[in-house]
Amino acid sequence: MATDAVLRAKSTPSPSYRPVNRKIERVYFGFMAILLCVVVFIGFSPTYFQAGLIKAPLPSPVLHIHGAAFTLWMLLFLVQSALISARRVAWHRSLGTIAFCLPPIMVVLGTIAAIDALHRKAQIGPLDPATSLSIPLLGIICFAVVIFASWQTRRRPDAHKRLVLLATIGLTDAALGRFPWSRVGMTPGSGAVLSLGILVALVVAYDLFSLHRVHRSTAWAAPLTFIVGAASVPIGMTPAWHHLARFLDHAIYRG
Repeated sequence: MATDAVLRAKSTPSPSYRPVNRKIERVYFGFMAILLCVVVFIGFSPTYFQAGLIKAPLPSPVLHIHGAAFTLWMLLFLVQSALISARRVAWHRSLGTIAFCLPPIMVVLGTIAAIDALHRKAQIGPLDPATSLSIPLLGIICFAVVIFASWQTRRRPDAHKRLVLLATIGLTDAALGRFPWSRVGMTPGSGAVLSLGILVALVVAYDLFSLHRVHRSTAWAAPLTFIVGAASVPIGMTPAWHHLARFLDHAIYRG
């Protein structure tokens, strides 16, 4: 009986998945890189890109450094996708080693910029400063989690590329909130959440198309990215978050 059990186990076919079409894969990830760069350019064009970049009249010097670092990340993301499309994998890996020095700097700068905005009483649309803090601060925490996971999976290209893409999608939430949504009868919040959901859904849809299943990395990083983007404002409206905002402002600027 034991021998029969072993033979049955050996004869059990392992699950088979659809072979990935590498040409379609390269086109998809290249398209997503271009799309996200366009989203960021449109969102920040009036206040940053078309305002002179380093000469833009930003309210705080730290925002210039913050803007430069995040712009550099988007350019590196685009270049890395282009290198894969051109099948320059060795160049991609070499540049990737350098590029991954940037996310820790981005996390620090993003946190500083968010708390600086709180101290300046900056508001996102009709939101009060404490609630406005929740959008960039929770967003940068989500980015840190997903991009760290992408670093851990850098030797597993299937997981790595999806995690980098989803981490970058999360960063576009700030740009999406600056779109002229009022022209189509939508609030900035609802427009940003809807657009973020579409971008995340494109990743899930590609998995279903190419693999006939949702990739393991997409299965946790996609909902995390969307939930953080959609729930940041409701979280920011809670009394507990307002207490946290007052504590951060007092501890850093008045301590």
